[in-house]
Amino acid sequence: MPSLRSLLLAALASAAEASLQVVPGATWTASNSQHVQAHGAGVIRVDSTYYLIGEDKTNGSAFQNVNCYSSQDLVQWKYEGALLSRTDSGDLGPNRVVERPKVLFNEATGKYVLWMHIDSSNYGEAKVGVAVGDTVCGSYEYQGSFQPLDHQSRDMGLFADDDGTGYLLSEDRQNGLRIMKLASDYLSVESSTYLWSDSIEAPALVKVDGRYYMFGSRLTGWDPNDNLYSTSTSLTEGWSSWATFADVGSKTYTSQTNYVLPLPDGTVIYLGDRWKSSNLMASTYVWLPLNISGTTVTMANRASWVPPSSAAPASTTYAFSAATYAGSARNVTCSGCSSGSAAGYIGGDENGSLTFSGIRSDASTRSTVQIRYANGDSTSRYAGVRVNGGGAIKIAFLPTFGSVGTSTLNVDLRAGGDSNTIVIEGIDGGWGPDVDQLIVPVS
Repeated sequence: MPSLRSLLLAALASAAEASLQVVPGATWTASNSQHVQAHGAGVIRVDSTYYLIGEDKTNGSAFQNVNCYSSQDLVQWKYEGALLSRTDSGDLGPNRVVERPKVLFNEATGKYVLWMHIDSSNYGEAKVGVAVGDTVCGSYEYQGSFQPLDHQSRDMGLFADDDGTGYLLSEDRQNGLRIMKLASDYLSVESSTYLWSDSIEAPALVKVDGRYYMFGSRLTGWDPNDNLYSTSTSLTEGWSSWATFADVGSKTYTSQTNYVLPLPDGTVIYLGDRWKSSNLMASTYVWLPLNISGTTVTMANRASWVPPSSAAPASTTYAFSAATYAGSARNVTCSGCSSGSAAGYIGGDENGSLTFSGIRSDASTRSTVQIRYANGDSTSRYAGVRVNGGGAIKIAFLPTFGSVGTSTLNVDLRAGGDSNTIVIEGIDGGWGPDVDQLIVPVS
């Protein structure tokens, strides 16, 4: 029987991570000080580490990189590098389409196998591509592309069943959405398993308690829609009619399915892209817990939440007007901000800065602080954020397209009613965002 001390230590360890939150739609700054660029992504878990593998949209829609990030908690992401990068010619050359990358580990061969949608810039080829690597975030060797079983393949996904059998999920524009069985080495397609005649793209498949759930999106281009799911106890038959799982009319909280992630504790998480078609580098991520019960799936919207599925802790909001200004910092008009104004001119030649003092936290813990801001530029702005006298942490702030956005900052706070100070300043001589509010977890 565990001792009282061990139980208390376990409780404290759990509490120490209780304020790290997923904030859907926010700027997520990775370890390289850039917004996470892993769109259309999949996730693979190796031991206790999650690897997020997706598309780099930094310079628009043409292929740049398939990026890999790692995390222990699904909140703090380390940039590991590119699995594949643009080449001088061929499938991975200039002006090519490489989308929806997904990785499976093949137990028999000991290889990581990467599948992706390969296409021309006008989407006239509709193929899949395959690459192989020895490590999950290492270098991959590209194997080539083809149409699976001579069918078109656009948006695609991968799924491995309990027995290790791999499956390709493939949107065939001429015929519908397909499930196809992979060969034992995962390098080719062996046979067709099931076909929906419905026009569904962005497929993602998960198995929970012996039942399969296929998720997907209607065909509306970059614009979001009410995504759907279908369920069955067999991959080959018995699939239910498509039904919505998010609030009807919410357009899946302005997102499109890219993956569905089961966690070891039984939680299942929806991973979606919030596309910005006019500026794809500014696309963000909508990740939310799914509620799965038998044949019914629902998903509620949340402003933020603590993985695996907990509600966000109580928080305190600090308005920009409560901060101390220095240098060039001054009030600017901000139509979408909480009071119609914000603190602008952060950074620049006169080193504008804001100092928020007396910030409360009820525990000494690592927390996700949300910075509400505006950025009217077409590219990211950056700020250095200092917490309790520490060094500047470089944080990215995506364009906000005339509205107000959120950028997340994961930092260690001290317990006490007024024991924390957060300074927002310029970095590298550039201008930071116009700051509206800080939202800081209390517990």
